[in-house]
Amino acid sequence: MTALFALATSLLWGLADFGGGLLTRRVPALTVVVVSQSIAVVVLGAVVVATGGWSEAGPQLWFAVAAGLVGPVAMLAFYKALALGPMGVVSPLGSIGVAVPVGVGLVLGERPGLLQFVGILVAVAGVCLAGGPQFRGAPVQRQAVALTLLAAFGFGAVMALIAEASTTLTGLFLALFVQRVTNVAAGGLALYVSVRRGAPALPAEGFPWRSLPALAFVGLADVAANGTYSIAAQHGPVTVAAVLASLYPVVTAVAARGVLRERLRAVQAAGAGLALVGTVLLASG
Repeated sequence: MTALFALATSLLWGLADFGGGLLTRRVPALTVVVVSQSIAVVVLGAVVVATGGWSEAGPQLWFAVAAGLVGPVAMLAFYKALALGPMGVVSPLGSIGVAVPVGVGLVLGERPGLLQFVGILVAVAGVCLAGGPQFRGAPVQRQAVALTLLAAFGFGAVMALIAEASTTLTGLFLALFVQRVTNVAAGGLALYVSVRRGAPALPAEGFPWRSLPALAFVGLADVAANGTYSIAAQHGPVTVAAVLASLYPVVTAVAARGVLRERLRAVQAAGAGLALVGTVLLASG
């Protein structure tokens, strides 16, 4: 069950990143974050009311609040790092955030077997290579590296925090709702500051009504991914769940290949293969 839900997480996150990447080509990134997460808030609010999730309120929801504050900061740092580039360095570095939940699992006493340990190493190496790292070319700005590491730590922290935010299914709905409300509040504040500084909040043609289905998909897929990861982490070793959930860059690369006809570089194909081998080792261990 852990492997199944963790792999579902990587699929959902990979597709959400792909959709979000396409949208940010036409709409400011902050607007994409705020609108997509606002749609998720409405849907999750309805689910919480329907399931009676309010009865699960408790101190553990502070983990969800923390995840909601860290998430937008990590995403903005990642977008800024991508702007500074090169993407072939930023993308693989961003995936090392998996070290955070894996470290938490080890601190809490989890000890993966030899086969699983090898699978973790192989899968993480595959994820890094799947991002298409650049081994030659222009030097990377220190600011880009610093921002990427900040984003990676933030992504990993969100994974660790959301796994601690609930212990039941209805509690999970409430935790995700609280996380998304916090996301919208933090993202909305950042958007307000950005607009005050002169940056546009919308494209020249106005609000992208035609993109609403895509925005909804990005927001809901991200929410679903957080949910499936939380379930995976609760039903099995966090060290395994975190690594399998972090295979999403492979999904994004494959989606770009299938939809945009982007050619995978040799290093990306090798990384996807290694990630698959690591997945098999983790699942069989």
